[in-house]
Amino acid sequence: MLPPGLPPFRMAPRGLLLGLLMASCFTVCLSHQSLGFALTNPEKSSTKEAEKKEAIAEEELESEVLEVFDPTHEWQALHPGQAVPAGSHVRLNLQTGAREVKLQSDDQFRNNLKGLKKGRRLNINTNTYTSQDLKSALAKFKEGADMESFKEDKERQAKVKQLFRPIEELKKDFAELNVVIETDMQIMVRLINKFNSSSSSLEEKIAALFDLEYYVHQMDNAQDLLSFGGLQVVINGLNSTEPLVKEYAAFVLGAAFSSNPKVQVEAIEGGALQKLLVILATEQPLAAKKKVLFALCSLLRHFPYAQQQFLKLGGLQVLRSLVQDKGTDVLAVRVVTLLYDLVTEKMFAEEEAELTRDMSPQKLQQYRQVHLLPSLQEQGWCEITARLLALPEHDAREKVLQTLGALLATCRDRYRQDLQLSQTLSSLQAEYQALAALELQEGEEDGYFRELLGSITSLLKELR
Repeated sequence: MLPPGLPPFRMAPRGLLLGLLMASCFTVCLSHQSLGFALTNPEKSSTKEAEKKEAIAEEELESEVLEVFDPTHEWQALHPGQAVPAGSHVRLNLQTGAREVKLQSDDQFRNNLKGLKKGRRLNINTNTYTSQDLKSALAKFKEGADMESFKEDKERQAKVKQLFRPIEELKKDFAELNVVIETDMQIMVRLINKFNSSSSSLEEKIAALFDLEYYVHQMDNAQDLLSFGGLQVVINGLNSTEPLVKEYAAFVLGAAFSSNPKVQVEAIEGGALQKLLVILATEQPLAAKKKVLFALCSLLRHFPYAQQQFLKLGGLQVLRSLVQDKGTDVLAVRVVTLLYDLVTEKMFAEEEAELTRDMSPQKLQQYRQVHLLPSLQEQGWCEITARLLALPEHDAREKVLQTLGALLATCRDRYRQDLQLSQTLSSLQAEYQALAALELQEGEEDGYFRELLGSITSLLKELR
């Protein structure tokens, strides 16, 4: 219902204005709704923009030449586009999110940067490389396209072939020259055959034995000598009428016996002990007796069964005659040394068996069957050893003093009754007191003569 007094023609414009106002409000509302719908995922859009920026930055870096970062011993931030020298330490700082670089503790990698300054471009062989160049080179390397390296290998192989000849050609040349590479076993067989041949001269036999001694020093070679009967051939050489053959055969046997139980057992069974004692008991050159005594010592040491057989065969009587002969002082010292070794060896074997229980009962029983000390006392070795103290050489006196000390428990009473021994010891004591005083003046507090003086003084106290 219209207000009273209002003309009808004025009502139409107001209605039109009201309609326009409502239409504009409706349009504004629709526009706000569509705007809110378009901004519902702002994170995705920002991520895409960041990726685009990084891609653009990488493309820019790839087109640029890398800068060399100059690290120090302190952590420094690494800026984009900078190359890190090889061997540098790189870490990610979790607080700042930046990458940091520093040198290793050893400054050896700083030498790689010698001549470069901070901010200078990376220059290798006067050429610059971008990251794209490095990627291309790596791809070619993976594909095996490095032809230059292949050519270098070919050239190197060609040079090696020029310097060295193929093994087939060498074998052919050796065959034409009749050169045969022999093993130690083959060489020993050839030497034994040469020594045992009736057509070989004395010089050839001696040369064969001399060469054979070199090989049998090795334990395995000495045992191989048993496998083809070579040891028995050498043992039979002790029966030769030629002193030189006896000498060098004993030389070979002494080397083969040394610390080789298997060979020692075969030698005893082959009659080597009897033959050696026969040579020592008969007239022979001194050189031959030296080598035979060497072989006897090697056979007896650390072999109690051989020591038993030695006593049964009268070995001590043979050695006593050898010592008492004139002009055999060298042999006498060796005999005294052998007796000292045998006495102390048995003593140590019994002590070791009591302390460790490691020695086999059979070997210990063999040592206990070696009645060496009673045999030495019965056959007058107490007096024989005391007389050898008059030898002029200091080394010989030292060996005799050691043997006197080893025999002291057995020969104490006889030593006390021997006035000549007391006089000799007193004379030697005065002599070595003077020599020890000279050593002390020269600054040698524990000299050689002082040790000898101590042995003599100790022995005199035991005999009082």
